[in-house]
Amino acid sequence: MKITAVEAIPVRIPRPQAFYSSLGIHQDTENGVVVIHTDEGITGLGEASSVWDRKGKGECDHVNQLIAAHLVGRDPFRINELSSLMDGLLHRAWPAKAGIEMALYDIVGKALNTPVYNLLGGRVREQVSLSHSLSMGPVGQIAEQAVQLREEGYGTLKLKIGRDPAADRANVEGVRRRVPDVILRVDANMGWSSPKEAVRRILELEEFDLEMVEQPLHSSDLEGLRFVRDHVGVPIMADESVWRPEDAIRCIRASAVDIFNVYVAEAGGLGPAARLFAIAEAARIPCIIGSMPEFGIGTAAQAHLAFAMGNLGFASDVNGFVYNSDDVVVKNLEIRDGCLLPPPGPGLGVALDPDKLEKYRMRE
Repeated sequence: MKITAVEAIPVRIPRPQAFYSSLGIHQDTENGVVVIHTDEGITGLGEASSVWDRKGKGECDHVNQLIAAHLVGRDPFRINELSSLMDGLLHRAWPAKAGIEMALYDIVGKALNTPVYNLLGGRVREQVSLSHSLSMGPVGQIAEQAVQLREEGYGTLKLKIGRDPAADRANVEGVRRRVPDVILRVDANMGWSSPKEAVRRILELEEFDLEMVEQPLHSSDLEGLRFVRDHVGVPIMADESVWRPEDAIRCIRASAVDIFNVYVAEAGGLGPAARLFAIAEAARIPCIIGSMPEFGIGTAAQAHLAFAMGNLGFASDVNGFVYNSDDVVVKNLEIRDGCLLPPPGPGLGVALDPDKLEKYRMRE
C-alpha cells in the first residue's frame, strides 16, 4: 500500500457560548482536518488541533506546504519511520505531525479491520470516566452549569481559574455548594505569576476539597512547581509542562508534579503520547488525557489512547466535541452517564461528513 495524496483542511466551528480561561476568550474551535488517500482506496482521517498562535490554519499550512509531498509514495504502515521523517522536516509543529500520524493509524486499523486501540496494545477498560470543564464567568451561571452537568452524569468537573482571586474563590465555593458530591479540580493555565502566589491561592481554596490543581505556573518553571507541590496539600498536575516525552523526564527529575495531563496533539501523535504514558508509569505517576478541544476525529484518537493505557489514573477530557456547536464527523462517540464508550468499527471509528466539512471549511 502506498500514500497517493495528503491534504489538511482548516475548519472553524462556533462554540455555543464563549469560553473564558487564563489563556483568553475562545468563541470557536479552529483545527485542521487531515485526509490521507492510498492506492488501495483506504482513506485515513486525522486532526491537527491547537489553541496556540498557529491554530488550525497554521497547522494545515505546515502539512500542505512542508510535509505532504514527502509522504506521497510511502508506505502508511511505517508509522515510526514517517514520524522520524516529519521530525526532520519540521521544528515543533507537533499538532500537524499528530494529525498526520492519526490518519496513518486510521489507515492501518482499517486495513487490518481492527480498532486503533489494538495497535496500541489492546483495550484495558470498558469505559473512560470523563471530566467536563467550566469556563470562568458569573458565579450563578457557572454553578448552574455544574448542576446541569452533574445531572447528565458527570462525576468530575474542572473549573478554570487564575485571573481574579476573589472570582476564583466565589466560583469554586459556588460549584461546591451546589454540587457537593462532585469531584472538583481547578486549572490555572499558568495564570499565577510566582510560586508563592500559587501557594497562597491554592491554600485559600483547599477547604473546598479539590482533587488537583492543574498547571499553576509557567510551563518552564519546574523549580517553582516543586515549591508549590511541597507547600500545599493538593496534588499538582502538569499540562503545558509535559507536552513531549522529554518534558516528562525533566518533570520527573525535578519532582515537579504529581500527575501528567497528556495531549495527543501536543505530544505529536499517538506514538509519542503512549511513550509519555510509559515514562510516567515507570515513575509511578498517573496520567489523564487532555483536550484542546478537538472535533470528533481528534477525540476519537484520544479515546483509543485512553482505552489502551493502563495508568490512566483519573477522569479525562476525552470529550472535546461537546464544547462545539457542530462537528465534521457523521456521528460522534457515545457518552453515557459521564463516561465514554469504546469507539466502534476499525481504525479510529469515525467517518467524515463531507457536507459539514464544506460548510465549516475556512476560505479566507
